[in-house]
Amino acid sequence: MKTFIGPRLRRLRIEHGHTQVQMSRELGISTSYVNLLEKNERSVSVPVLLKLFEAYGVDWRDIAEDEDTAALADIRGALQDPLFEGSRPDLTQLRAAMAHSPDLAGAFVKLHRAYLAATDQLMSVAGTGEDSAHMLAANPEATVHHFFRRNQNHFPRLETAAEQFWEGETVASDDMYFALKTRLRQQLGLRVRLVPVSEMPDSLREYDEPRGEVRLSEALDHPNRLFQLVHVAALIEQKDLLQDILGEAGMSDPTGQARCRVELANYFAAAVLMPYDHYLREARASKYDFDHLAVRFGVSFEQACHRATTLQRAGHRGIPFFFLRIDKAGNVTKRFNATDFHLAEHGGACPRLEVHASFRTPGRIVPQVVEMPDRTSFFVLSRTVDRPSFARHTQDMRLAVAIGCATEHARDLGYAETLNLTEARATEIGINCRICPRANCDQRAHQALVLSKPVDTSRRGATRYAT
Repeated sequence: MKTFIGPRLRRLRIEHGHTQVQMSRELGISTSYVNLLEKNERSVSVPVLLKLFEAYGVDWRDIAEDEDTAALADIRGALQDPLFEGSRPDLTQLRAAMAHSPDLAGAFVKLHRAYLAATDQLMSVAGTGEDSAHMLAANPEATVHHFFRRNQNHFPRLETAAEQFWEGETVASDDMYFALKTRLRQQLGLRVRLVPVSEMPDSLREYDEPRGEVRLSEALDHPNRLFQLVHVAALIEQKDLLQDILGEAGMSDPTGQARCRVELANYFAAAVLMPYDHYLREARASKYDFDHLAVRFGVSFEQACHRATTLQRAGHRGIPFFFLRIDKAGNVTKRFNATDFHLAEHGGACPRLEVHASFRTPGRIVPQVVEMPDRTSFFVLSRTVDRPSFARHTQDMRLAVAIGCATEHARDLGYAETLNLTEARATEIGINCRICPRANCDQRAHQALVLSKPVDTSRRGATRYAT
């Protein structure tokens, strides 16, 4: 199979400040051959790939990837907008665009996101008189999501910092809480205090810098007490690293920066409590049994699922997962993605996802095969998760989470062992009703913005929007 690496090779050369002549000398090939490689007019040979590794320290498996999965998924997601119905490029054309004009493809995705953000803001504040700058501003949560997506939900520098957290110490899981309190006291001068709910009625954790104190609510269970302590350590010890990574996000909005800093600190905490290599080995050995992983690493079910989405280290990847969390009203409250699955950006998730129905069976894992409008299929697991309860009137504080992967990876999941995936009936879903082209869906909540076919008044379909 021929391998073309033009745009990646050009970026590599520019990053090192080399001309084509200098690169040709480093690789032992002619300048004209470098030029042809950059234009994708020649495929790259294995000897040249090996030379790239020797001269530039680049893993040939990374530079020779046929496609950037996240970027291709983003452009495919944008083109699912019904706006492009009838003129949607096929996958071959999209791959050609990514290979020959990746910056143009990225600009298209960025423009489409701006269009969605503008549409959503205009619809939500129409007639309020708020200034246009505010109306067109991107949602901070969406900005953070796109930043994590651009990085395939994986941050190598945070992983490295997490591996150095204990500096070679081996801490048993049953000693973790004491070890963390000791470490915070000795290295940061922080005292950890567990306080009654009555003392902190509206918060679960408070870092009081002037007093050198971290206060944890009694409402937090053991796994979340550990998580919050490592989170605080990340905010202090990794302050410069977090700021460096934030700089790459290109966020100017203070709210977005704050949200991103929190998510990056959460990432670090998960990486400390669930070390990459150990977690991936255990995940594969257990066929991604998330209940087992939660017990094995002393974390919550939600944390175990979320960590699985970050295992995207080049040359040592886990299954690419997407993850989302919803509340009882169907609002998406958390989303992370390392797949081609297109998560709802505005409004709720598709009501056909079993994650909504999982509230009827608390604590039970519900498997489901789903199919998107572009015919891609995914295997999805849904389950409720409990939230901290402060008092009797805050009982049943449940959310629901869903974690899924492309069906070709489902054979590596224990949860799919009892299913015949080749014959399983897939549930047809969409991103959400606003842009879903399935006009006659019996769960449609409102008319899609660009479905303009008039309703047939002489009949009543499955919904009032059915034609």
